[in-house]
Amino acid sequence: MKLRPGRREEPELNLVPMIDVVLVLLIFFMVATSLRHQSELEIRLPDASGKPMPGAVAQLEVAVDAAGRYAVNGRLLETAGAAALKERLSAEANGRSLPLTVSADGRTPHQAVVTVLDVAGQLGIHQLAIATVNGPDAPNPPAEADPTPSGRD
Repeated sequence: MKLRPGRREEPELNLVPMIDVVLVLLIFFMVATSLRHQSELEIRLPDASGKPMPGAVAQLEVAVDAAGRYAVNGRLLETAGAAALKERLSAEANGRSLPLTVSADGRTPHQAVVTVLDVAGQLGIHQLAIATVNGPDAPNPPAEADPTPSGRD
């Protein structure tokens, strides 16, 4: 009579198939990401060195701060949504086709500026200017030729 239990074989975990699957996935992801073409345009933003056009013409001005809040003609909007901006711009325009100047902080989220441009397109505003400040290497215009007190172009 044999009272000792028989020797059990230790279970083996074969890692070769798992390594094969991981390598196939790695190759798949490497090929898939290399097929994704991204635009490789080298863009240099223009410097602003021109002088503002003389003459006081009625216009709309939308200012966007670094937090993405809007102010139309100097009055801050209570809500920062596109609907409130569209309502205020249409109320300020009174059905006239006025030019629009967008002045945004350098740290403004891109989406906030795109929202202003989208609302302007929905309202049919075709004359659009983006306000800039003269760069440090740009020539400063004479004080009497600059009609804006803030020095914006």
